[in-house]
Amino acid sequence: MTHKIDAWARRQLADYQSNKPGTLFRDEGFHITINEAYAIQDTMVKLRLQKGETIAGYKVGCTGPGITKLFGMQGPIRGTLFNQEIHQSGATLNLNQFDNLAIEAEMAFQTGAGGEITSVFPVIELHNFVFRAPKKSLSELIANNGLNKGIILPDQNWKGLPNIYGEKSVLSLEVNGAEIDAGNMWPMDGGPRSSLDWLTSHLAEYDLKMASGNIVLGGTALGMHLVQSGDHIVVKIGGKTAVQCRISVR
Repeated sequence: MTHKIDAWARRQLADYQSNKPGTLFRDEGFHITINEAYAIQDTMVKLRLQKGETIAGYKVGCTGPGITKLFGMQGPIRGTLFNQEIHQSGATLNLNQFDNLAIEAEMAFQTGAGGEITSVFPVIELHNFVFRAPKKSLSELIANNGLNKGIILPDQNWKGLPNIYGEKSVLSLEVNGAEIDAGNMWPMDGGPRSSLDWLTSHLAEYDLKMASGNIVLGGTALGMHLVQSGDHIVVKIGGKTAVQCRISVR
């Protein structure tokens, strides 16, 4: 099985790098378990590390009502974030570097050496919104790294301790000046602590652990939305702009 996992992971990585993610799941009769999906993801991570990439942190996905309804399945699931796919607020993204680019507005946090939460902040998560199998599955989602293709971070002044935002603060998403989604900041009861507790326990099951300074995407109560060239995307908290980007074709 180890040989199969390695071969599948190498194919997955080649597809990802050629902007055609997940073609394995288009193969007739291809089916894997959740554990095999994580084995593929983790082997892909090792291959990327060997090529010089570095881990920025993790995502906790498929938890909020918008995403579970869209996907028709319930997480949580884990994905891995890379420093080479982190952008700063105000970035212009090339649509051609994605396969069916979709975005989420969500909250993230950073951890310290003792595993404590040192700051929370809003981000834009970027995705290759592609499922190849006839029916969506958690296995395909996990093996494709939660569909993640990077994140956009806010300016430093939007980073603070978990109590920086009031309990009734609203996270909202605007595209070209029109609000298209809004809701609670955190999808899980207990806020960022719940996401961190789940992730810490989950990583231990796979002999992995957090590192100081890791960024964790805590999931979102909002939905995932396709975007196109020319779009201006803005995430707000309490009506104030926190992080933004533009989409173009270059």
